Amino acid sequence: MGTVGTSADDVAGERRQLINVAYRLLGSVTEAEDAVQDAYARWYGLPRGRQEEIRSPGAWLTTVTSRICLDLLGSARARRERYVGAWLPEPVPDRTEWDHAGGTDPAGPPDPADQLVLDESVTMAFLVVLESMTPAERVAFVLHDVFRYPFAEIAGVLGRTPAASKQLAASARRRVSAARAPEATVKTAGTAPATTIATDRADVVRRVKEAWETKDIATLVGLLDPAAVMTADGGGLVGAALRPVEGGARIAQYMVAIADKAPGLELLERSVNGVPGLVAQRAGAVMTVASFDVSDGRVTRIWAVRNPEKLRSWAWDG
Repeated sequence: MGTVGTSADDVAGERRQLINVAYRLLGSVTEAEDAVQDAYARWYGLPRGRQEEIRSPGAWLTTVTSRICLDLLGSARARRERYVGAWLPEPVPDRTEWDHAGGTDPAGPPDPADQLVLDESVTMAFLVVLESMTPAERVAFVLHDVFRYPFAEIAGVLGRTPAASKQLAASARRRVSAARAPEATVKTAGTAPATTIATDRADVVRRVKEAWETKDIATLVGLLDPAAVMTADGGGLVGAALRPVEGGARIAQYMVAIADKAPGLELLERSVNGVPGLVAQRAGAVMTVASFDVSDGRVTRIWAVRNPEKLRSWAWDG
């Protein structure tokens, strides 16, 4: 894991990779940044002689970051039992779509969300599947199937044998297959989704946007799979359905009711975790970031993140 070298540049240069690993393990940009900062603090806390003994700082930092994430995942379940409503991963934007990248001072430190490689392994559909895994399964699967780390090194993170680590990844892989997520076949980080799939999804999302804006329930129902499910995350800080809304007709009615209660709401087509989604803003402030799963030209899943603490990366100067 990582490259050989002990210079300051070698160490600092690992940050982007570490952020990408940690976000996929935790589903939170904020927690990923904290985990990486903790790993760096431990590195710089080592005596100089110990640092020089470490052949690959990148490998050391990845191992430590992954162990920190493993511990966080172990405690996350208890925290999420106290969470108000459904918990969804933190959505990330594609800054290149914006005329103004808000909340980030060009002269200041980089926003961790800007360093994420947006590929199949960060789509909301895939991150939700990762949430169904045990912490050890998730670590083994992400490190091996997404980042191609060998099981001999993953075993050191998990404190298990390479064979046991391989079994954990296989178990996680079965969960992915069972979920039948469109992004189930994960490639090395950096691989872009197929153009045709992205184009089809963008077309469906655009039509959903238009029907939502005109409050056209009939069209919305036609665009939604009859068995579609909508999950909202308000975190108890803003209004959101506490339980998933099931059924295309019910979701369409719910969406129109939201539009009725929020005059002046503006919908924008934006990339959400690397795939077409919608951003709802009001008076310039982002209120909701919605991600969609599309199959056979219809929306099967909607994930609507409304918790303002998870939308900090979406603020910009308009």
